[in-house]
Amino acid sequence: MTNPTRAADTVSRRRTREGKDKVQSWVSTAVLGIFALVFLVPLIWMVATALKPSSEVFSTPPALIGSSVQFQNFIDAWNYLPFGRFMLNSLLVAGAGTILNVITSALAAYAFSRVQWRGRSGVFFIYLMTLMVPQEVLAVPMFIMMQKFGWVNSYVALILPWAFSAFGTFLLRQFMLSLPDSLEEAAMIDGASRLRIFVQIIVPLTKPALLTLGVFTFIGYWNSFLWPLLIISDVKMATVPLGLNMFLGQTGNQWNLLMAAATISIVPAAVMVALLQKYLVQGIAMSGMGGR
Repeated sequence: MTNPTRAADTVSRRRTREGKDKVQSWVSTAVLGIFALVFLVPLIWMVATALKPSSEVFSTPPALIGSSVQFQNFIDAWNYLPFGRFMLNSLLVAGAGTILNVITSALAAYAFSRVQWRGRSGVFFIYLMTLMVPQEVLAVPMFIMMQKFGWVNSYVALILPWAFSAFGTFLLRQFMLSLPDSLEEAAMIDGASRLRIFVQIIVPLTKPALLTLGVFTFIGYWNSFLWPLLIISDVKMATVPLGLNMFLGQTGNQWNLLMAAATISIVPAAVMVALLQKYLVQGIAMSGMGGR
């Protein structure tokens, strides 16, 4: 027979634990909501400023919504400079750079995680040490190299120098280390080569991490400002960050048009993150970068 007192104590403890879990869930949701609001405020203000008349951008007291909604600001911002060309340049550079980066990082990660060779750990450690070198230190020697190759003011100069990533290799390596060795061993018994194993087994299983790296790389190329500023002097080759900088210089104090152009510029990256959010979470968690 069940002891009524013990059963009542068990039910009481379960209810207490459930109550604590609910409180913790509410507190966590409230804290995350506050942080989300803090990060969203600049974006909301940017969009609101993009829709204001130019005379009300710095109105006192500040107002989130102007006296009228000026959707014409987006058309004016698009036409004031060759902003469409800037968007195409950024899409080409970011797209090609992302593809190259994912391919090179996947190949390097496979070599560092699934292939046994002497000195692998030491070489990987040295490779990771390059993450400590800031881009500003590499900018000048990289520019001199591009100048000697005759690649200044070219898409190659914008894409190639950053198509090899130690971060991408590390991310994919961590993911590949979690894959069972039995899959590879079975394929080798069937006579599969290393390349076939990589293409037909490793790559499909590493899809979440590959997409995660692709999103990070695309955003990195899209937001890059210093390197395009150094290597590009032709307006027709300018990317979106350079276009926004030129926009500010030419429009003077027309901040509403600048905010409209900035709003347009974040759309591609925002759409990509929204569409691949599920893979982003899965890739970060399974690669060991999610705090585990």
